Amino acid sequence: MAGLSAATALLLCVSGGVWAFIALRLNIATLTDSADNAVDFLSRTLPLDFPPAGELLSLIWQTLAIVVSATVLSVVLSVPLALLAARNTTPGAGARLASRGLIVLCRAVPEVVFAITAFRVFGLGGMTGVVALGVHSVGMVGKLYADAVEQTDEGPRTALRATGAGRLQQITAAVLPQALPSLVATALHRLDINLRASAVLGFVGVNGLGYALSTAITTLDYQRAMAIALVLLLLCFVAESISGAIRRTLLQDVTAVRRPRRPRPERKGARRDRRPGGTAPARPSSGATAATTAIATAASVAHGGTSVRRSLPRWDARRIRRTTWLVLTVALVVASALRSGLSWSTLRRGAESFFPTLGDFLPPGTGGIGDQLWADLWVTLQIALAGTLIGLVLALPLGTLAARNVVGSPRVARFFRTVILLVRAIPELVLAIVFVVVTGLGAVSGALALGVGSVGLLGKLVADSLEETDPGPARALVATGARRHQVFFGSVLPRAWPAVVGHLLYQLDVNLRSATLLGIVGAGGIGYDLLNAARVLQFPVVTTIVLMVLALVLLIEGLAVWVRKVYA
Repeated sequence: MAGLSAATALLLCVSGGVWAFIALRLNIATLTDSADNAVDFLSRTLPLDFPPAGELLSLIWQTLAIVVSATVLSVVLSVPLALLAARNTTPGAGARLASRGLIVLCRAVPEVVFAITAFRVFGLGGMTGVVALGVHSVGMVGKLYADAVEQTDEGPRTALRATGAGRLQQITAAVLPQALPSLVATALHRLDINLRASAVLGFVGVNGLGYALSTAITTLDYQRAMAIALVLLLLCFVAESISGAIRRTLLQDVTAVRRPRRPRPERKGARRDRRPGGTAPARPSSGATAATTAIATAASVAHGGTSVRRSLPRWDARRIRRTTWLVLTVALVVASALRSGLSWSTLRRGAESFFPTLGDFLPPGTGGIGDQLWADLWVTLQIALAGTLIGLVLALPLGTLAARNVVGSPRVARFFRTVILLVRAIPELVLAIVFVVVTGLGAVSGALALGVGSVGLLGKLVADSLEETDPGPARALVATGARRHQVFFGSVLPRAWPAVVGHLLYQLDVNLRSATLLGIVGAGGIGYDLLNAARVLQFPVVTTIVLMVLALVLLIEGLAVWVRKVYA
């Protein structure tokens, strides 16, 4: 019965996407009519007009400083929230529910809303961007951190508890060292997302490449705008490539440690292991080593610090390399904080004006445009549904071709992975600006921008889901003489389908929040009302719009969680 209900809900979502596609008049005629505009737009953007080298480097450094500082802020806020939200470290059900609710709230409220609020508190400057991106990032970082903490091995913690260590000692010595690779990988992933989101914040006055892009668009200087957009795209591509490589290395280490090793056949003439059990001990991971060392240290502390001798690891090449990276990272964070304008005086002024500013947003009001808000919210939902449908149609074949276990050729899979990565590096806002110029103001440009932008995330998730399926059934089919397409439809796709469905609903959730943002550049929906209300200081209207979007996002997120549970 639950499966039938979930299938009906999915069918309704797909039908809604088709209905929105038709209602927005997304058809060949619309695209054909826009062909002349596309040619005219291209002629107005060439040749590209890059800013002088010094100015460009200053804009890049300003943007990176804000993004790095915001990511660090999100990590600092997310770690305690994740420990309260994780099942194995929370002090109680109430604390877990409250922290989970706060994380969901941060994720559901768009970053531009945080930027509008932070602008009222901190004024013009980098601090506004840092707070807006950092607080919104807690929604994703906090959730993934809580998941990583829940997946840690309870063995080291149980050993520490047996020595009499307290809760804080158990967490710092046994839980966090194990989760550290996943925590770092999540932070790097969020850094990429924040870099793309920084373009949006430029439209509400945050300095950097986004602000320069906004200024160029406002003055119809498309040569300068597209040059800055190209710089932003290349920056996102480089950041995604570097952080992706680091994340894969970190997570491979974790996976290698958690996955049980298969016993290797004994080679003829090889020396037998004479130790009890007859097998060589597995090499511990850095996290496990740190946890084991910490157990001895904590045991020493728990027993008065005199009965156990503390031993420190030697200064070998690996430790020197890790320490060097740590020092460089700390130096980068400090330099970013200084460049983005963070200071104690700014924080103090912000703390003093926080509650008076909060009062400006309460109580919620409609400003006499309640009917228009409901109509524009309906258009926002249409844009999200149509964009997700377009993204699904494009991402399914691209993701399939990027899965190595499906195409069989690593070279082909690598090529389509690169295509997906390139699309993923383009901020949705840049796509929206291009489509607004080509197709005109309105919901069509927003739906097309979300559809193309969805290829980057949804295509990657589809490829990952296909590659992570159990290879056993596929090998069994190959052994019976099945062809490649028979293996795909008979074994790989059915096993990856539940994950693909979950990713599709997640993409719909993301697109709904993005559709709210794209309205600020004229791509239709309720985002236009949001920006106008902020400009004329109608902050109760801003609160109403946030509550309307929040209710819709929570509805879709609840549906996604329920469907994932049914198909799990």
